Amino acid sequence: MTVAFYPGSFDPITNGHIDVLVQALNVAPKVIVAIGIHPGKTPLFSFEERAELIRLSIAEALPERAGDVSVVSFSNLVVDAARSHTASLLIRGLRDGTDLDYEMQMAGMNRQMAPDVQTVFLPAGVASRPITATLVRQIAAMGGDVSAFVPAPVFAALKARKKG
Repeated sequence: MTVAFYPGSFDPITNGHIDVLVQALNVAPKVIVAIGIHPGKTPLFSFEERAELIRLSIAEALPERAGDVSVVSFSNLVVDAARSHTASLLIRGLRDGTDLDYEMQMAGMNRQMAPDVQTVFLPAGVASRPITATLVRQIAAMGGDVSAFVPAPVFAALKARKKG
């Protein structure tokens, strides 16, 4: 079975991430959403919170495919993490040409290190192209309405975090 590995920080998962995840499930029967853990960064949500928000968001957006998606963490090279989970595809979402330039460099390096792991670029839909987790965090921190940019479970978690 083909397994796809979809890495990112997902802090938090956005509608753009869900868009790419839906496309990834059209390419592979199983997708592993891999949350990168970087000791030097302090995320808004812990790994456990992000994993739960991803699971809830997938169950809401794709209830019939929720069992085909798993969530893991990784702190090593993405290609090594993909291999350790027997993934042969590396999923990368593209919003614009800037993403393409960066992702092409990464894909080239990854291919040199792991020729058995194929990078697959999936374009973001028009509605989700401007969405970034960084902008979502910034807008939410300033009291803005991010409900159009994130799944309902994430919106609720951001609202709860703001009150806390």
